[in-house]
This record gives sequence, C-alpha cells and structure tokens, in this order.
Amino acid sequence: MKFHMKEKGMRADLGFGVLDVSGDNQYGYRPFQLMVASIAGCSGSVFMKILEKQRMEVEDLIISADVERNALKANSIESITLHYIVKGYRLSPEKLQRNLELSRKNCSMIRTVEGCIDIKERLEIIQLSK
Repeated sequence: MKFHMKEKGMRADLGFGVLDVSGDNQYGYRPFQLMVASIAGCSGSVFMKILEKQRMEVEDLIISADVERNALKANSIESITLHYIVKGYRLSPEKLQRNLELSRKNCSMIRTVEGCIDIKERLEIIQLSK
C-alpha cells in the first residue's frame, strides 16, 4: 500500500477506489472511523462465513458500532460496542451466540486490538417467516 500526503490528509488508491484519510471529516475518513470499520467488517465477514457453513438461513446482517473515545489520551478509542442484527429464518439464538463468540476468536482485527480496546458485542435476532 502507498499513501500520499496531501494538504489536508493523505490519499491511497487501493484498487476499489481512492481513499482519503484526514483528521478533518470534510477532507476524508477519520482514522478512528477506518479502525472501527475494519473491526466491524472483519468480524461480520467471519461471522457470516461461519453461518453460511452451518447453512443457517440468514437474510441480512447489520452491524452498528458505538465508540467511546478518551479525550485525555489523544482521543484514543477506549471501547467499541458492536450491535449485530441478524435477520433470517428458523434462527437458533444459542447457535448464533456461539458462532458470534467463535467469529471473535477468528477475526484478525479484533485479535490485533485485544488488550488495547474493549470490544463488546450485542446480538439481536429478527425471525422472518416464509
């Protein structure tokens, strides 16, 4: 990866398009947003792979993130609460919870920040009928 400095941040061309990163959200994604997106994206991808392997009938997965930052420590990320909303058919709450715990163990982004950022997970299940 190559990053090029520009007046208000930096820019990278990562193959899927240009990514602008800046401490000022008028000029690009803020670094903490990309960190949270990486954690949610990795966790969600691993979770879905596990659910697909188990042939669970998931129609949709939505993840929202609540972030707590510490202004006294360079605005560092202290904690992230990931709220997973799983919509599907005949979903077992117990299996979903176990699979979410398994996905946490296999998500490289969560494993990278363990001990630095407190990551909590909440699971909401929406049963659909056919």
